[in-house]
Amino acid sequence: MPATPAETSFTSHGTRCAAWHLPAASDTLTGERGRPCVVMGHGFGATRDSGLLPFAGRFADAGVDVLVLDYRGYGASEGTEDPALAQDVHHRRHRADYHAAIAHARTLPGVDRDRIVLWGSSYSGGHVVPVAAADGQVAAVIAQGAAMDGFAALREIARYAGAGRLLRLTGHALRDLAGSVAGRAPHRIPVVGPPGSVAAITSPDAVDGYAAIAGPSFRNEMRARGVLRIPRNRPVAAAPRLRAPILVVVAARDAIAPPASVRAVAARAGAGSEVLELECGHFDLYSGDAYERSVTTQVDFLQRTLRTVPPTG
Repeated sequence: MPATPAETSFTSHGTRCAAWHLPAASDTLTGERGRPCVVMGHGFGATRDSGLLPFAGRFADAGVDVLVLDYRGYGASEGTEDPALAQDVHHRRHRADYHAAIAHARTLPGVDRDRIVLWGSSYSGGHVVPVAAADGQVAAVIAQGAAMDGFAALREIARYAGAGRLLRLTGHALRDLAGSVAGRAPHRIPVVGPPGSVAAITSPDAVDGYAAIAGPSFRNEMRARGVLRIPRNRPVAAAPRLRAPILVVVAARDAIAPPASVRAVAARAGAGSEVLELECGHFDLYSGDAYERSVTTQVDFLQRTLRTVPPTG
């Protein structure tokens, strides 16, 4: 892949979102109307430079253009100085940014607008399901280690952190919400912290996992009110409306995104699904053997799903 992906941008609800564009490195999947394009977003509180480029590079090598975005208020996108947007984990806003990224991808030179693929991992792995269902025209979906059910995620937090820790998080969220109504500055908590700390994610593997993938633009902070939205984020409900085939990668020992919810999406997917289950944890998907097995399966899925039939005569 290119050493430095090309910078591009698009507008989502009046705010500029920064993105990287990696052009396909081969014409393997080029058809009469151009090349397919994978649109990629990042996980919970993260940024486009946090673990996505190794996947994007493999997709580009396979003949697919790739668009990797920062949500509004994150990374290089606008809104990082806006209290209403900055470091606010907001699944509905992130989904809107995905829709804007899809529209932008369809205008990229040489891209076949009918062969857009949505890719997500962790929190974004959940976003791609309702976004694809609402768009209705994407060609395929890939979700790995995905957060598919906010209720199940909260139960998992209560399991590994304890109900008391969950109540403390809720208290911080309510403090932020009340402060917002009163016009006070945002109240923030860490995205990730060690077990026993006050952070959104405190599973035993979380600190090392984020440290292994976090890029230089990642900021370990979020508006505390984002915790209140987690149970309302239930991509599993949109699975029956999917019109595109989906590949789900399940991390069987995932302590952050409950594997049962990912399997439920695969079982309910309207256009059918493929499942790769790996005996690994949430962050193992980004490196080593689990990464290699996952990305190889994903490339194979793209090649089979996006291949065009050469014209005859």
